Amino acid sequence: MIRRPWRRPPAAGSDPDDRAAAADDPEAVRTVAQDRLAEALRQWRAAFGAAHVHDAAAALDRYARTTLPHGNRALAVVRPGGLDDVVAAVRIANACGVPLYPISRGRNWGYGDACPPTPGQVILDLGRMDRILEVNEELAYAVIEPGVSQGRLAGHLRDIGAALWLDCTGAGPDASVVGNILERGFGHTPYGNRVQFVSGLEVVLGDGRVLRTGFGHYDCATAERVYPYGPGPILDGLFTQSNMGIVTKVGVWLLPAPEAFTQFICLVHDGEDLGPVVDAVRRLRLQGAVHSVVHIGNDMRLISSSRTYPLDRAGGAVPLPAALREALRRELGVGAWLVSGGLYGSRGQVAAARGLVKAALKGPRRKLIFLSPERLDRAARLARLARPARLAGALTARLGRARDLVSLHCGVPTGQFLSGAYWRRRGGLPDGFPAEADPAQDGCGLLWLAPVLPQTGESVRDLLGIVEPIYAAHRFDLLMTLATINERALDAVLTIAFDRDDPAETDRADACYRTLFEAVCAAGYVPYRVGAQSMADITARGSPVHRDVVAAIKRTLDPGGVVAPGRYDPAAFRSDHPASGAAP
Repeated sequence: MIRRPWRRPPAAGSDPDDRAAAADDPEAVRTVAQDRLAEALRQWRAAFGAAHVHDAAAALDRYARTTLPHGNRALAVVRPGGLDDVVAAVRIANACGVPLYPISRGRNWGYGDACPPTPGQVILDLGRMDRILEVNEELAYAVIEPGVSQGRLAGHLRDIGAALWLDCTGAGPDASVVGNILERGFGHTPYGNRVQFVSGLEVVLGDGRVLRTGFGHYDCATAERVYPYGPGPILDGLFTQSNMGIVTKVGVWLLPAPEAFTQFICLVHDGEDLGPVVDAVRRLRLQGAVHSVVHIGNDMRLISSSRTYPLDRAGGAVPLPAALREALRRELGVGAWLVSGGLYGSRGQVAAARGLVKAALKGPRRKLIFLSPERLDRAARLARLARPARLAGALTARLGRARDLVSLHCGVPTGQFLSGAYWRRRGGLPDGFPAEADPAQDGCGLLWLAPVLPQTGESVRDLLGIVEPIYAAHRFDLLMTLATINERALDAVLTIAFDRDDPAETDRADACYRTLFEAVCAAGYVPYRVGAQSMADITARGSPVHRDVVAAIKRTLDPGGVVAPGRYDPAAFRSDHPASGAAP
């Protein structure tokens, strides 16, 4: 099960008399909490309409669906329609002492989905706030609300004929753009380190005040969406991976469509060759030959993107037997690792970058492929003419996977890469996949752990030496992608895919995750983000000074503690946690 935070703070808004009474009459305190919730629900319904406030079991069950081994069920769900509604929701929450857990669209798969990190919270679902408020084609930015999905924004840019590309993640068309940015997620294009390409946040603080960051708090400023900092302290980062406030609007920079684009793919046939490849990719990034995020996925990441676990061929064994793993590699035409990135610019720039990539990545145990949308179109026409039909089908399938990868680099989201979440699902991929793919709704088991490490072959070898034995001991397949989130760092996305309908496998997945978490942190490879189940643990590992500063800011911005208690929250920290360095 998910471990609860080490010390849950008193309910927001509770007074000393309530807390003092708890020891003598816990039932009385519980009754007070129920009365406060009932009053908050009454006020929210009066403010927004009953259709947008839910506490029925069926609605709460939907939001409680999770890919984690276990999740927390919310007390209720409130769906505001705009900024004024969010302000009202926060003020009512303060008056009634009921905490709120804001979500953008609830697609935080593998990290907690729509579930709050602790029990006893009301979900503030911002999905109705889905307006694209502005697209400035000349300056290449958009202003959007949290409910805007990747698919919606990409489709809007296409519909208006804008020569602009959105940076996409692999989370699918239905994932929120703002939600992923606030988690400091990353995509594929030169704008892949997404949090660095925003300008101007609108935030409702925990006391109901509205803050606009950067130049946004000056009525006369013209640079709000083109220069993010403004004079004075930079506040934007306070509202990423935090519970300091509720973000209701973001300016997002868009990538001008280049004259030319080429995808490069390097098949690395031998795992021993991975270290030199990582070092070569780092040099390409540092010298500016490659500006995009480069993804380096292992064979299991590729196999899981094309099918679910072949239990029959494996004879019921898990993880995948070595001989079958090798056979699936041959069937897909891949090696131990696959490197992919994008080249953007004028035709001359792309041609020059292509030459540098070829020189850096060529080798006897590697195969380098360059793909463009035009080349894929030509290949698709040839595949349709291929004989026999079986060969044509295989070629079409390979081209489809290549096109999905190219699409992500060109600002077109696809759900195809969510297939890894279904790897151990006994029912296979749902009908119509990847349309409207929802791993939580489909009962997938998925845990993601994302440690960050220096972008060196030595660090990668060290990390693999730590994690591979842990996966093997818990009988899971290591699905791993390394992503160059900047020129000097790698994020290692470690996937634990499990059958959530199998209690024993679910328990093993939980144990595997916790062992991995402790091991990578102990080695200095601290995750860049964590799921709901690890919020207290990651806080415990930080320095006391950092916790004190964060707690002081939280008290100032959210004195009632109503916004997402337990989310990266020093109040959830226990001083005798072994990682804290404090005496028990």
